[in-house]
Amino acid sequence: MAGSPRRAAGRRLLLPLLCLLVQVATAILFAVFVRYNHETDAALWHWGNHSNADNEFYFRYPSFQDVHAMVFVGFGFLMAFLQRYGFSSVGFTFLLAALALQWSTLVQGFLHSFHDGHIHVGVDSMINADFCAGAVLISFGAVLGKTGPAQLLLMALLEVALFGINEFVLLSLLGVRDAGGSMTIHTFGAYFGLVLSRVLYRPQLEKSKHRQGSIYHSDLFAMIGTTFLWIFWPSFNSAPTTLGDGQHRTALNTYYSLSASTLSTFALSALVGGDGRLDMVHIQNAALAGGVVVGTSSEMMLTPFGALAAGFLAGTVSTLGYKFFTPVLESKFKVQDTCGVHNLHGMPGVLGALLGVLVAGLATHEAYGDGLQSVFPLVAEGQRSATSQALYQLFGLFVTLTFASVGGSLGGLLLRLPFLDGPPDSQCYEDQMYWEVPQEQDDEAQGPLRAEELVTQA
Repeated sequence: MAGSPRRAAGRRLLLPLLCLLVQVATAILFAVFVRYNHETDAALWHWGNHSNADNEFYFRYPSFQDVHAMVFVGFGFLMAFLQRYGFSSVGFTFLLAALALQWSTLVQGFLHSFHDGHIHVGVDSMINADFCAGAVLISFGAVLGKTGPAQLLLMALLEVALFGINEFVLLSLLGVRDAGGSMTIHTFGAYFGLVLSRVLYRPQLEKSKHRQGSIYHSDLFAMIGTTFLWIFWPSFNSAPTTLGDGQHRTALNTYYSLSASTLSTFALSALVGGDGRLDMVHIQNAALAGGVVVGTSSEMMLTPFGALAAGFLAGTVSTLGYKFFTPVLESKFKVQDTCGVHNLHGMPGVLGALLGVLVAGLATHEAYGDGLQSVFPLVAEGQRSATSQALYQLFGLFVTLTFASVGGSLGGLLLRLPFLDGPPDSQCYEDQMYWEVPQEQDDEAQGPLRAEELVTQA
């Protein structure tokens, strides 16, 4: 029993100290290095002869709004399916995304927009920071309910840095095309989180098994997240693409792919479900796989038929993964994937990367015309053949898997440090570990936790 006051005091201090330390350090770095770019700075913008309507803000901000809603509302509520972990799912999403936005602005800024001794930021910086936050939240889904906020903050700090490096290697050094992030966001975030979960494996997690499921209203909240993500995913994939036909084509391909993955999800869920009934877990997640699978190829000449075929395949693979592969991951590979990120982001992300390899290899001047310059500039300039570009795309996938695996391993070792106050096996998936919970739950719901606390403290 004596350990309880010490643990409570540690919990009281650890999160505030980490938050304040990170915020102060970030603020100092912003003060030294971060400046407005030429489209944001008052003097620089008005020095040139520009029309305000030409400012990049008016072209990019609508997409940014959609991506922002996906990160904070879509991801947060999608993970609110656990019956007694809703505060943590939405609240920790809020915390991690707010940290990732600042830290990724610095990391990506040093790698992509650092010149004259400063990082120059604008609306593109906000979009790219949101993408990085998305990768962090995907990893969060793999360890949802099994980690404390201090552990998650350190995970985010490490992952944002590795995300930025991996993205720089792929996009800037290798010349890989990955506008919607099948590789840089989904594959990286999923396998970083899965390896992290493997290192943090809990053999006694059965003690919290009774909290791991959902109830009627928690599944309904998760479906709100699904709806937000589904509606805004065309903006997510098209936000960083070239204005004009490229952005238009990306949104269109994503739109069709999502619709096809939804139909295949409903079909497969009924087919493999008991008595032909639908499983809400499949609908909440696998219906979104169409957005993931065309992340790399959506700006390419995938064709509407190709988008439908890719989406249907992704929905099928994702649904079957939730039904059959998730139990195998835990029983055979000791990977406890709370949200099933392997099925929604991992496998569809890899499929999306391979689809990008195929479509890049088929690129021709006849198919793209003058638009080849915006989609495959190195091919258009004669520095690469379409086949070479396809091989670079494939190599980019292996680089991403390597960064994710190494990063997840390092992150797991870091998060195992005892002072980080992770929840005991008997108290996982429980909001009362870290939140003041309104006294609306009945005594029967709260009783098991009190009993488990006494056992843990003894």
